[in-house]
Amino acid sequence: MQKFSLLAASALLAIAPAAAMPPPLPEVEGKDAATLQDEMTARRINSDVIAATYLERIRRLDDDGPKLDAVIATSPDATSRAFDLDQERRAGRVRGALHGIPILLKDNIEAAGPLPTTAGSLALKDNVTGRDAPLVARLRDAGAIIFGKTNLSEWANIRSDNSTSGWSAVGGLTKNPHSLDRNSCGSSSGSAAAVAASLAPLAIGTETDGSITCPAGVNGIVGFKPTVGLVSRTHIVPISHSQDTAGPMTLTVRDAAAVMNVIAGSDPADPATAEADARKTDYAAALSPGALKGKRIGVMRDRVGDRADVAALFDAALRQMAGLGATLVEIPDSRKGSEGLGAAEFEILLTELKADMAAWLGTLPNANAPKSLADLIAFNKANPAELKWFDQSLFEMAENKGGLDSPAYLAAREKAARLAGPEGIDRLLKTHEVDLLVGVTNGPAWISDLARGDSYNSPGTSQLPAVAGYPHLTVPMGAVEGLPIGISFIGTKWSDADVLAAGYAYEQASKKRVTPTYRTGVAP
Repeated sequence: MQKFSLLAASALLAIAPAAAMPPPLPEVEGKDAATLQDEMTARRINSDVIAATYLERIRRLDDDGPKLDAVIATSPDATSRAFDLDQERRAGRVRGALHGIPILLKDNIEAAGPLPTTAGSLALKDNVTGRDAPLVARLRDAGAIIFGKTNLSEWANIRSDNSTSGWSAVGGLTKNPHSLDRNSCGSSSGSAAAVAASLAPLAIGTETDGSITCPAGVNGIVGFKPTVGLVSRTHIVPISHSQDTAGPMTLTVRDAAAVMNVIAGSDPADPATAEADARKTDYAAALSPGALKGKRIGVMRDRVGDRADVAALFDAALRQMAGLGATLVEIPDSRKGSEGLGAAEFEILLTELKADMAAWLGTLPNANAPKSLADLIAFNKANPAELKWFDQSLFEMAENKGGLDSPAYLAAREKAARLAGPEGIDRLLKTHEVDLLVGVTNGPAWISDLARGDSYNSPGTSQLPAVAGYPHLTVPMGAVEGLPIGISFIGTKWSDADVLAAGYAYEQASKKRVTPTYRTGVAP
């Protein structure tokens, strides 16, 4: 897909006389949105220059150079939108913390304009819906610049159980900017890699189980999966209405909180969000460097994995939290009682995929668009490029499932909700008398191998909060062999502000985010 030319961006930079060279682009690598906002407030930089700078970085790092393949397409009106927002600022109107800040969208989120929403599939390469997802409309109203679409694991990693995360037929394979031969995890692969590489300061990802937190962790950024029902899912390509949610992927917790302030809220078209307006709060105002003082933190020791270097990072993070006034409570058996959860979740995801995908496809304005999962399966069989690297076994299994009234599905929903929520996270919090849970988000990124698929190397912490629909935040914890590792903060339903505040306190004390090197191969 053709990305937006930089000609318009360069023209906007010509603020000197026409015969003079435009000023050099500013440095934005590693700058978070709050810092850019401060610089715009101080009149040291304009939004149009910021937009042009990120477009140049996309050209240099994503299209050329290391060729990250994190960004599928950029919005053709990005710089003109930035110019308009600069004019508003000069007139005394600043809409908030995101005014004039570029943000990328995972390409399963609809946005009005000429860019299609593809989910990475050639079946949707021309899927221009002309619709803003409600979360996108909220971002526009807040003054954010919808900058473009990011690559993803095709169909958000629900097509095959032998897939390679970060690959899509539309976007190719997203590379990890910390080591180009390593995987970027998924399914919000491009969103994570793009923010890590400073192709934009902000991105939106989506998660069903681990699809925000894993890519954020292995790319060394912040990722927040909010309580399911806090953010609308309308006009987002679905997998599971029980578990799907969108969330921010950013360089800092402060930026994640600022994005949540904008995108959280009720949507009449999404019944899960009925309580969102009553539950949301000012997430940025709730942040405090002292948020861990007096908190009891449950340590999920059995989810660290078997790597001594990762365990050492985790232990150092725990000492840091203890130094901030937290009381640490060891939980050696956080998996106890969750037997059967994986099978129940699998039944839910496949059954809801079949129903939810048909419902979403049925809303597409293009009369020639596929209408069902069966249509997608047939398309893939007829297009060898789709099945070049892995099959569609999960699609085919889902197609054979019953409806949302099937006894197997209803039993799985009851069991999964109970095991992950009341008998899972809530039980751990109550039994050990702790406020939050912490664990290791990920092991180091594995080598990408399209022929063999993924090779996850960490027990992970995503399943319980994903199935329960509870908040899960990952924050950089450092790196092993130059590959980032994240630490997870998990709470009960609607405790999003507390989870963000705890992660912020740790982040401010530790400052463990590492800068990408765009090398190939791990450090000696």
